[in-house]
Amino acid sequence: MWRRIEGRFRRKKARIELAKKMLELGLRAGKDGIYIDDVKIPDLAMARALGIDRRVVKHTVKQILEDPLLASIFTKLRPAGPDLSSIADALGYSVLEIRADPYRYGIVASVSGILAKHGIVIRQILSDDPDLTPDPKLTVVVEGKVPASVLKEIGSSGVVKSVTLKL
Repeated sequence: MWRRIEGRFRRKKARIELAKKMLELGLRAGKDGIYIDDVKIPDLAMARALGIDRRVVKHTVKQILEDPLLASIFTKLRPAGPDLSSIADALGYSVLEIRADPYRYGIVASVSGILAKHGIVIRQILSDDPDLTPDPKLTVVVEGKVPASVLKEIGSSGVVKSVTLKL
């Protein structure tokens, strides 16, 4: 998917970076700018955050809205919600970072099955898109502490390359 999107911007680096950030954060293109859900983000704020000219933001949104493929994607994006991994400690949760072949099926099923077998409740699962992230990972936020034996079992499941308990 990303290659098709990137190709539409014909090597315009700033527009590509803006599109990537929009996908990453779930920001949508609207008739008069960029939105996070129903809140408009000022062009200047977006430009400053990315270190680009504010006119690039305006022109990128215009291009997105005029291109049927880009419009079909960027006008429907929505944020995925809060990432609990950054506040897990305050909530009494643990965070597992799992690396595996992102194109292999059964990763989430295997990890969640092992956690369920040990009575560990999953609060959130976040998966990086391998087309947008150079080193994609699966982040699993769980209630309480995860015993070392469970980490070892996940690591030796056959579908996981590595599992790290994030502190």
